[in-house]
Amino acid sequence: MSEQGPSKPTVEIARREHKAEIVDRLYEVALDPIRLEDLLDVWEGHTAPLRIGAVDQAPLLDDPEIEAHMKRATVFLDRFEATREDGGYRSVLEDIPRSAAFLCDGGSVIETCNRPAAVAFGLSDGCAFTLLPFDAEDRALLSGEIRRIAGGRAEKVVTLRIRSTITGSPVILRISRIESDRPLALVLSTELVWPEGFAQTVHEAFGLTGAEVEIVRGITLGLPVRDIAEARGRSAETVRTQLRSILAKTETHSQSELVRVVLGLMDVALIPTDEARAAPRIGALEPRPLQEMWLADGRRLTWIEFGDPEGRPMLFMHLDYGLIRWPAMAERAARTRSMRVIVPVRAGYGRTDLHARGTDHLTGVALDYAAVLDQLAVQGTVAVPMGADLRFAAHLANLRPDLVRGIVGCSCQLPLRTAAQYERMDKWQRFILANARYAPKVLPFLVQAGFSLARRLGKDKFFAQVNGGSPADMETFARPDVRAAVMEGSDTCLTAKWSAHEAFTRECIGSEKDWSGVLRLCTVPIVLLQGDQDPQTPVLTVKELMGDYPALSVRFLPFTGQLLFFAEWPQVLDEVAEMVRKT
Repeated sequence: MSEQGPSKPTVEIARREHKAEIVDRLYEVALDPIRLEDLLDVWEGHTAPLRIGAVDQAPLLDDPEIEAHMKRATVFLDRFEATREDGGYRSVLEDIPRSAAFLCDGGSVIETCNRPAAVAFGLSDGCAFTLLPFDAEDRALLSGEIRRIAGGRAEKVVTLRIRSTITGSPVILRISRIESDRPLALVLSTELVWPEGFAQTVHEAFGLTGAEVEIVRGITLGLPVRDIAEARGRSAETVRTQLRSILAKTETHSQSELVRVVLGLMDVALIPTDEARAAPRIGALEPRPLQEMWLADGRRLTWIEFGDPEGRPMLFMHLDYGLIRWPAMAERAARTRSMRVIVPVRAGYGRTDLHARGTDHLTGVALDYAAVLDQLAVQGTVAVPMGADLRFAAHLANLRPDLVRGIVGCSCQLPLRTAAQYERMDKWQRFILANARYAPKVLPFLVQAGFSLARRLGKDKFFAQVNGGSPADMETFARPDVRAAVMEGSDTCLTAKWSAHEAFTRECIGSEKDWSGVLRLCTVPIVLLQGDQDPQTPVLTVKELMGDYPALSVRFLPFTGQLLFFAEWPQVLDEVAEMVRKT
């Protein structure tokens, strides 16, 4: 018997069969993204042979046949996204959690409505238009305006003032056309609802008495103090005294600020969940409105701020998941610690526009950060990056030393040198990042499929699937305050209506290029807090790479992973304060 290996024809046949299996999996994923993990397992065998030795010596995957199938599969994936049951025009209502709103073509039925419309007006999907609580003459007027706007025969937006037959009070209706495969209009009303069980939520969140909750309810629904007092059989002065106590307990300073906080809590209460629309608990996030600016080239940049407006500036970088929010207690702590936290939303995330194709991603992002800080006239920030965002912080410090005085990184990724460093990653992280390095042409399909899977499963379940190899991350994510911050913050990355898959792809490809020179050039102090259960950057990998950057100060925190910041934010803020003191 010959001891030689398989013959060349046998190897070629096996290779062709393996490629055919990959192609089959591609189309299966395009038709149903739930099969993505099957593709992951098969694809691993196709790229693993490339990952040998140093990363800069390995060839890029160049397979025109697979790339052609990938492009065709992308067409099917786009079609899948366009025909999702939760997609299309119905998802318009998901951005309207507390005002009664519905979609209609002006005919005899309501196409669909949101939950507040069901509560305030008694509507349901497909119900009769005559159920609207308006006089017949007013309904006829509304129906005519809807038909004109939906058909493109009138102004893009029309406002009507109609009296409710339920409350006797006027209701403002804003009618606007929406994009769909047939004429439809969105009708948005000023009618707010106080959700069932929301009084208990307000009581638990702020420790208010029953009487104080009723006053909050009246203020939120727009009633003057005089009317609230009359309804409660109390004097106006008594209600004002109780209102002062409410402001103190809710840490607000005016009625308008109180209303903003309560409406933010209400937004969470009205968001459907997989578990019978559970009400929010203590630690609900306050609304943080996006601010925006426009660059000379017409691109829009957006950001949020929280903490002390006059405090020491801190530049927070949101990771490629778009985690722009902190746990509620951490955001409040920024204020008490006199820190002004600025969180720019990067290109292609949320409402920040993508860079033009061909733009160097690293420099483009760094200049966007600089533009936001210049707009705010802020200098000398401490940058707090997560993951591979460290490259943005270092490059910004190199380009504009006036803007960055130091860097405190959280579970940061360093530039990788060897294939073994990819092999140590958990399989989902390796699947994306190794393909970003070795197969960048096919990465867009893989990322888009991953985003589609996350939408299909729900972001929380997808997080568990991807990060299940880190018990520390799973325990951190299970904390209600962390989960709320991650879920809301990552809306800049993925919602039911859209996804930042193109921006995410650019970020991943950029993170796997060699940016070691950027890090070596950086002269500001850098402190890295690293997790001992990071599924993307394990301890051994960090220790191997630390020798390349002797200026770094690295410390490992026990039982932390990629969500280190969210688990240990008090320690991170201590490090920021210490860096400010030393620099």
